[in-house]
Amino acid sequence: MQQRTSWMSLGSALNGSDLSNRFLRGATASVSLGALARGSALGGRTEELRGRSVLIATTEQLTAALALIELDGIARRIIVCPSDLPLDHLPYVIHAADVETIVSDQSALRLDTPRGVSFVTCSPKIEPISHDRSAQPCQTEWILLTSGTTGLPKLVVHTLASLTGAIEHSDTPTDQVVWSTFYDIRRYGGLQIFLRAVLTGTSLVLSGAQESTVDFLSRAGNHGVTHISGTPSHWRRALMSPSLDAIAPRYIRLSGEIADQAILSHLQSSFPHARVSHAFASTEAGVAFDVTDGLAGVPASTIEDTAGVDMKVKDGSLRIRSTRTASRYLSEPGHPLKDADGFVDTGDMLELRGDRYYFVGRRDGVINVGGLKVHPEEVEAVINRHADVQMSLVRTRKNPVTGALVVADIVLKPAPADRNIPALRREIVLLCREGLPSHKVPASINFVPALAVAGTGKLTRHHA
Repeated sequence: MQQRTSWMSLGSALNGSDLSNRFLRGATASVSLGALARGSALGGRTEELRGRSVLIATTEQLTAALALIELDGIARRIIVCPSDLPLDHLPYVIHAADVETIVSDQSALRLDTPRGVSFVTCSPKIEPISHDRSAQPCQTEWILLTSGTTGLPKLVVHTLASLTGAIEHSDTPTDQVVWSTFYDIRRYGGLQIFLRAVLTGTSLVLSGAQESTVDFLSRAGNHGVTHISGTPSHWRRALMSPSLDAIAPRYIRLSGEIADQAILSHLQSSFPHARVSHAFASTEAGVAFDVTDGLAGVPASTIEDTAGVDMKVKDGSLRIRSTRTASRYLSEPGHPLKDADGFVDTGDMLELRGDRYYFVGRRDGVINVGGLKVHPEEVEAVINRHADVQMSLVRTRKNPVTGALVVADIVLKPAPADRNIPALRREIVLLCREGLPSHKVPASINFVPALAVAGTGKLTRHHA
């Protein structure tokens, strides 16, 4: 890998290179990076937005990508609005971020636009620019929204420098790399892949708003995708798809959820010529590390000594300090994002076993069974070892005696209709009893056709 370059802005990264054969590809349209370097997706109105606080609220990822490239270094602040943000949260975001302009690929949003807020349409139709892109860019604030399960989102403040701190130039020629991601680029995990593609001059294939996994995989294969990322839940769905054989990636990256050994081994078996890695990153803490040895967990040496990133485990929780972390919460000035020493508490719990740390779950996701703690993800990792299990979700069910019981919903791999379900249920319970303390063994197992995956790409977790 070569030393990373400091980019002044996304637009400046497009200048001076022949990008005519590098594309951003959506489900229904494609745009050449070279064309975007010479033109505008905002109808030539970019100069109107100089120095303004701009909310990007589009239906399609492609139009969001075009607006981000054009506005970085122009707007003083860009707010990246996920497509699944509830409409009734928009007024809060607009107020908290002092939004002056909304950029969208819709003719209008279904809300009463506050007085003084202008509206600009973004389109894959690139028009000639009417301003000088050689002008000195400003340092744009990037505002990302957290993906909390309840309540209003937090607004997290980044810069292009903090967002790109983990991106390096590869020695592989860019015309031999085509990136794609199951993530939405309006969330941190997907945004990392989008920035990597744009700043290193490689093509990127984006999913469509209403596109199925089958169609997305087929299209990714048609465009020759070589590098692709997603959550473990994304990949478990992909591994069940009849279009899986459409892709032949050389590099597979997992992040966003715990990558257990079952999913890592399944991917390596399905794509024996691919390098499979799993990374840790969060909206607040940024990218921390990348594990490439094919094993679940993280070498203790990675936590103790990773260049450019300080990490420690305190009270079982991973804490991170680096130039890649966000600077603050815009929406909650009274709640510091970092502690007095500059560390972000991720809330992700680790256990040291031998010379390796293992993620066991989220601090705020613990199930309390008679005073004993159960991390759902730890139980899922054991269930997922069974050869017939595709994916699982462990949740809680109220109980008058213990307060809660552990319940597992399981999606099975395709098999003959005469599969012995009672015997399979006993096998899974036995597997759990062998690998877990008794209070963590599911009291009930349900076989379900599918599990809900949120817009973040993570399993939708709930409590009964």
